[in-house]
Amino acid sequence: QTPGVTNTAVGYQGGYTPNPTYEEVCSGRTGHAEAVRVCFDPQQVSYEELLQVFWKSHDPTRRVWSRQYMSAIFYADEEQRRLAEASRDREAERRGRPIQTEITRLETFYRAEDYHQKYVLQGRREVMAEFKAIYPNTRDFVDSTAAARANGYLSGYGTPAQLAEEIEDLGLSPAAQDELRRAVARNTRGGCTGTECPTE
Repeated sequence: QTPGVTNTAVGYQGGYTPNPTYEEVCSGRTGHAEAVRVCFDPQQVSYEELLQVFWKSHDPTRRVWSRQYMSAIFYADEEQRRLAEASRDREAERRGRPIQTEITRLETFYRAEDYHQKYVLQGRREVMAEFKAIYPNTRDFVDSTAAARANGYLSGYGTPAQLAEEIEDLGLSPAAQDELRRAVARNTRGGCTGTECPTE
């Protein structure tokens, strides 16, 4: 878990078809990539720190067969572009291989369909029922910091110590809190973090 990340949403970015559907993106005719929009508080986490998380979360040297799954950074301004390109160059030197990541200006971000949002969290019915009660409006749920944090923990990101620091702020019942604690404990015992963890 990265402190300072206030909310996340998954969607489509970088193509030329407005308001694409998942099926259209999968067809390859829209030019879009699947993307994650990350909103953050720069007082708590820097853009450079988020770039470090990005490079650690996948293999940016691997060529992909589809633009849908490409490695990409979409920057919001020239300062972000400069930092992204500098971090790419450092990563290429560290790995000793060319980086395949595309760095391009952020244009319109299209949110993916509701069933894609907070996907792992949606699979935990008991916890999800509580979030639905707190956020009956789907847009509010997707934009919720608490939902983003819970989804991250359930997906294998974060340690028991990190969870302990913020679990009371998530607005969940003791039973849902226990489920989050168990998930983090399982992932920690299994030695997995982030994309290495099973998305159960």
